[in-house]
Amino acid sequence: MNSLWMTLTQWYRQSRLDGSGEDVRIGRDVTFTRPWLVNLGDHIAIDKGFYCTTQLIVLDHCHIAPYITVLGGQRGMLCLQGFNTIGPYSVMVCGSDEFGGRGLVSVTIPPEYRGGVKVAPIVLEKFANVGTNVVILPGVKLGEGSVVGACSLVLNDTAPWTVYAGTPAKPLKKRPKERMIEAARKMGYR
Repeated sequence: MNSLWMTLTQWYRQSRLDGSGEDVRIGRDVTFTRPWLVNLGDHIAIDKGFYCTTQLIVLDHCHIAPYITVLGGQRGMLCLQGFNTIGPYSVMVCGSDEFGGRGLVSVTIPPEYRGGVKVAPIVLEKFANVGTNVVILPGVKLGEGSVVGACSLVLNDTAPWTVYAGTPAKPLKKRPKERMIEAARKMGYR
């Protein structure tokens, strides 16, 4: 492990994060605007350019690729339940103005002048994965083992062990789970 990974990981682990497990690697230019709301499990890699404004829970064996943005403020949350990957340049919108015309939009506007705001967690169940340049909107749950293909927009929950793609994302085919579950069991997964 090079010294930059170790130095940043130690700094975040010891002084800023709510919790961090073993074998956690945090790259350069990573920003947790609320590090006290970040809890990381074991065997985690968070690559450079990650930007997160929400609560973040990442369980074991997860990879967050470069230049991922997670928005939603203090009330928002992104939860990765294990064996997840989020591809580069993806955006997780855990909270957003509704843009319905009921008021002004922006976090800089006082509440009495703002329109509606939707804040809801985004959850990636175990073995769910996100391709490159995907946008996921508030309240979406990716079902166990589901995959979202590159350049997709996810508006609704996904079914377990199903491949999705498109704008908006639609189911394309089922995904076999036995081989992945067996490999995870050999790694200690129960």
